[in-house]
Amino acid sequence: MNKECPECGEQIKGRADKKFCSDLCRNAFNNKLNSDTTNYVRNVNNILRKNRRILEELIPDETAKAAKTKLIEKGFNFQYYTNTYTTKKGATYYFCYEYGYLPIENEYYFLVKRKE
Repeated sequence: MNKECPECGEQIKGRADKKFCSDLCRNAFNNKLNSDTTNYVRNVNNILRKNRRILEELIPDETAKAAKTKLIEKGFNFQYYTNTYTTKKGATYYFCYEYGYLPIENEYYFLVKRKE
């Protein structure tokens, strides 16, 4: 039984369940397979990580307060966050992983770090 590598077409030698002729072909095949969503996912994750770094930098302890202009100046993107939390009183916190922010009066934000 002659099996061909789905990436390069070479004959596969070795184990019966082997699918690719080499690690190079396996990696190339999987990279092509996942490339459609990879760039988008990579870009979103980069934005989320940057937002998290900014919040981490601005929160010395567990809470802090920051102006919207300061967040924007550092490159914070308010359109991206990992999840939200709404309190019983109706306040909605936006989180980038364990760091969150709550819009308060006069273009300020209350910054928090979620406890584990």
